[in-house]
Amino acid sequence: MKIAIVEDDINMRKSLEIAMSDYKEFEIKTFKNAKDALKSLDDTYDLVITDINMPGMDGIEFVKTLNGKFEVIIMTGNATLQRAIESIHLGVKDFLLKPFDVETLVAAIKRESEVQSAKKKVVGKTTKKKNSGFLGTSKVLEGVLNIATKAAKTDASILLLGQSGVGKEVFANYIHENSPRIKKPFIAINMAAIPENLIESELFGFEKGAFTDASEAKAGQFELAQGGTLFLDEIGEMPYGVQAKLLRALQEKEVRRLGSSKSIKIDIRVVSATNANLIEKIKNGEFREDLYYRLNTIPLHIPPLKERKDEILQIAESMCEINCKKYDFTLKSFTEDAKETLLSYDWPGNIRELISVVERAVILSEGLEISSEELFLQNRIN
Repeated sequence: MKIAIVEDDINMRKSLEIAMSDYKEFEIKTFKNAKDALKSLDDTYDLVITDINMPGMDGIEFVKTLNGKFEVIIMTGNATLQRAIESIHLGVKDFLLKPFDVETLVAAIKRESEVQSAKKKVVGKTTKKKNSGFLGTSKVLEGVLNIATKAAKTDASILLLGQSGVGKEVFANYIHENSPRIKKPFIAINMAAIPENLIESELFGFEKGAFTDASEAKAGQFELAQGGTLFLDEIGEMPYGVQAKLLRALQEKEVRRLGSSKSIKIDIRVVSATNANLIEKIKNGEFREDLYYRLNTIPLHIPPLKERKDEILQIAESMCEINCKKYDFTLKSFTEDAKETLLSYDWPGNIRELISVVERAVILSEGLEISSEELFLQNRIN
């Protein structure tokens, strides 16, 4: 297992190098800051362990930049509840408080290794193609993926359309991984998750002194995605005033940080997504028509889970296995009644809801078989 450790404190870094050298099953590479790590991280790494408080790019910003490409364990000596919550929202699996003994760290690494092994196993079962992130397959899905694969080979802008929870970010990542830009960054940003007054600085960056709290310069998401793919999720939630600046950036292929008079050339591919009706938003004066056509070169409609019935049991069984590994349970399975219930339910929350239901059932079920009642869906079936 190849592991990157990012720690700015030289004493801590060297201590970890020495302590971890006793574990021959781990290949350890250390970095003194996040920017150095980003230059070297590639697909050969299995796990990233990082401090939070570091000069330049801190651990939270580092995890945001990694954008789910690597599993992450965070270590820190002065954690706050807010920092812990923020890291969990970013998908961080373990949060270790300094000082800790090396056995605690090794135990966290081994837990992560078991979960990764389970994921690789179930993904291998469900697909032979490079369908990264998809835990099931169906004729409907393969049809959409066929279009996505063709579009991925080009630099055309793609607009992913579909209900919440259908896996739009998984599709965006699939497009990136099947494109010529695969070795460059994949950066995802959710418009709905960023306060309106921060979206512009998050996208385009800012110079030191650009506003009151700008104590140092910061690169925006466009710069961080240089050479790769920028995924703009919930694009319909972008403030109208920022839309014009986004359009200019896409047309001119350059951005300008807040507080700067200098433009920076960019070479990125944009994939955007929405579950909103953009045509209605255009009619209501909430979305720019010219931006819509710039983003919508290739529209890709992702069907809801209820139209992809063949995937339901595949996803459920895969997530059951993953969660049993995650919580160190004996492998569980679904009864025939439970399978019928899963197939009968309408899944208004789509794949996201299915994943949540399965995790809950794995945790709360009493025996090795998950019954229909233990899915807690009986009163919600249409």
